[in-house]
Order: sequence, then C-alpha cells, then structure tokens
Amino acid sequence: MTQAPVPELVVRLGIPTTISMMVTAIYNLADTFFVGQLGNSASAAVGVVFSYMAVIQAVGFMFGQGCGSNISRLLGAKQNDRASVFASSGIFGALGTGLVIFILVSIFKSDLIWLLGSSDTVFPYADDYLTFIAWAAPFTMGSFVLNNIMRFEGKANLSMIGLLAGAILNMALDPLLIFVFDMGIAGAAMATSISQTVSFFILLSMFARKKTDCRLSFSLVSRDIRDWGNIIGTGLPSLIRQSMGSISTMILNWQVKVFGDAAMAAMSIVTRVNMLIFSAGLGIGQGFQPVCGFNYGAKKYSRVRQAYDFTVRIAMALIAVISILCGIFAPSVISVFRNDPDVIDVGTLALRVQCISLLVMPIMVITNMTLQSTGQKLAATFTSMLRSGLYFIPVLLLLSYFFGLTGIQVAQAIADVMAVLTCIPIIMRFFAKMPQDEVVAENG
Repeated sequence: MTQAPVPELVVRLGIPTTISMMVTAIYNLADTFFVGQLGNSASAAVGVVFSYMAVIQAVGFMFGQGCGSNISRLLGAKQNDRASVFASSGIFGALGTGLVIFILVSIFKSDLIWLLGSSDTVFPYADDYLTFIAWAAPFTMGSFVLNNIMRFEGKANLSMIGLLAGAILNMALDPLLIFVFDMGIAGAAMATSISQTVSFFILLSMFARKKTDCRLSFSLVSRDIRDWGNIIGTGLPSLIRQSMGSISTMILNWQVKVFGDAAMAAMSIVTRVNMLIFSAGLGIGQGFQPVCGFNYGAKKYSRVRQAYDFTVRIAMALIAVISILCGIFAPSVISVFRNDPDVIDVGTLALRVQCISLLVMPIMVITNMTLQSTGQKLAATFTSMLRSGLYFIPVLLLLSYFFGLTGIQVAQAIADVMAVLTCIPIIMRFFAKMPQDEVVAENG
C-alpha cells in the first residue's frame, strides 16, 4: 500500500470495487426492469421504497466507512489489534441498528409509505414491496460494513465475490418469483432480501476463514465511548450523504406525483440509471480510499496527492464514456424498463441533462472520499451534504414551482454542478495545508 506505484494500486483496487458497484446498481435495476412489466404504478412503487432502502444503505455505510477509514489508517500505522476493535464494533453496531429499524418499520409501515411520497394508486404496490424488503435490514447493513472493512484492508477482490454472488442470485430469482410463482412486486422484494442475506453470509465467511487482517468477535466490541464517537463521526459524511439522498428522493416523489404515475415511474427509472453511471466513479473512488487512508496514516503525503489526481482523471474518463452513450440513446434506455410513451418522454430529458452533469461529478465524489479517509470529519460532512441536500432540495422546490415538470427534470443536474464548484476550493485548501514528505522526515 505504501510502496507500490500509486496508479497501479488504484487500478488494482478500483477494478473489483467498480465491478462490485456497477453489479450492485445493475441488480437494483433488475427490480426496476422486471417490476416495470407490471405497470406504471408498480414501477413507481420501487422508486417510493427506494428512499427507505437509501436509509438502510446510509446507516450501513456510516458504520462501514466509519470503522473502515480508521482501520486503513491503523493498519498503515501497524496497529492491527486496534483495527480489529473497530471492525468488530462496526459490524455488531450495524446488526443491532438494523434489527431496531426492522422492528420500527414493521410497526409504522403504512405511515412510512405515505411519508415516502406514495400516491393512492401506488400505495398497494409499495406496501407489498416494503413488507418483504424490511426483514433483511440487519443483513443488508451488515453486508455494507463487511464490504467496507475488506475494501479498506485492500482486499477488494474478496468483497467483490460476496456482492457478485448476491447480484447474480437476485437477477435469477426476480423473474422466478415475480412471474413463475406469480408473486408480483412482492416477489421482487423477496428476491432482493434473499440475495442480500446470502451476500452477507458469504462476506462473513471470509472473516471466519481468516482471509482478512481484522478479526471479528463480540468480545472485541469497544466499550470506550470515544471509539464509538470516532466511528460515527468519521462515518457521518456517508450517513448524511445517503440520508440526504433519501430525503431528496422523498421530496422528489412528493413533487412529481401530481403529474401522475407515468412521471413517477420515469423519475424512478432515471434515478436508478443515474446510480448505475455514478457507480462507475464511485467504484474507482472506493479503490482509492484504502490507498489514501494507508498512505495518510504512514505520512506519505505525496502519494495521497498523486492518488487523488490520478483517481479523478480516470473516474472522469470512465464516466464520460458511459454518460455520452447513455445520453445519446436515452429514449432506448428508458424504454428497456418501461415501454410507455409518457414514461419515455419524461425520462429522456431528465436522463440526458443528468448525463451532462455527471461528467464532472468525480471531482465532488473523490474530494469527499479524500476528506473522509484522512479523518477530516467537518469538511467531509459538509461536502457530503451538498449534492442531495443543501443544493438539490431548494433547487428542486424552486424549479418545480416556477417551471413545473421541466424544473423537476433538470434540478438534479443543476445541483450537481453547484456541488462540484463548491468542492474545488475545499480540496485545494486541504492539499495546500498538507505537509510535504521531506518536512515530515526532518521533524521526525
């Protein structure tokens, strides 16, 4: 981690994480594709429940990134036993929190569906979908933590195995449960829950077989409130970023449902396709994070700078290729999931505009990951709030008020550009204050 050429490290770790992220996005799209055959209301229901799933992902990433960032720096400083304390605390914290969320959702399910922005016609489908999605919350969150621990250890190939297995299983179960067993949208939810549970146990087996640097044991769970504060504080940017995404999707549902189920279905599809493109840059960034954390912990600051520059360039190039193709063939992309003229019409403009803004998104993503991996909690938390929160929500409300559906279609793209412009001076200031390698050597 601290000796091999930086570009080689980022690519070697980034390839499996990019594959993992894109496969995860694809199997999320599998639900959208198969459910889309059931009608506009069913397709819209997946978009409604997506906000809940984003919360699960948010908490899972909080624990995963919170303990993972500390783990990479501790391993870089040769403190393996302390790293195991953070790993054990992260996984058991996530499992316990997931169980609490499952219980609360079971009690307040109907109220939650309305809060997520469901319409009367969408509600029955959302109710069926959420019923089967909810019980997998502990395992879904646990998978995010285990995956992040292995990534921050530099073992992205191992994490990829568990995610790929879950993705393949989900895509196989979707048509079987939805159509063969005639379970409809409930079958899609069950397929997702089963696949995420299987993925969790595959990832857990890597630790049981001692293929990782960190050990997991309930006896290692920290009893020091400072360790928990460190995990939560470091992971807070991930929690805020994902939670803001959930809140913004809820508000998007509220704004778009007045234009009918076709518009809701279109924006749901665009959100999922956007995630697929975004996951390419996110995957490269996740390969960058352990390189950044290890070298920052080892005080090899020039390698941190080099890794940032290289990762931004390669992520921008990768996203550019995908975005341009997706933008050109936007109507065909939308029609794959729902071949309805109204859905295609609404989705095409939204997808094309977002494809343009995605070209510069790696700057914001890698900046946020750099700040989080180096323990810059305040700056990382602030930058994590920009895209889906501080900018998107007011932009969405203003544009939908003045321009109606067109404003809703372009809001995310405008918020993305504003977020990138804000991140540039923040990362420049961070690198300007970072010591040079030779200064560290002189001062011991």
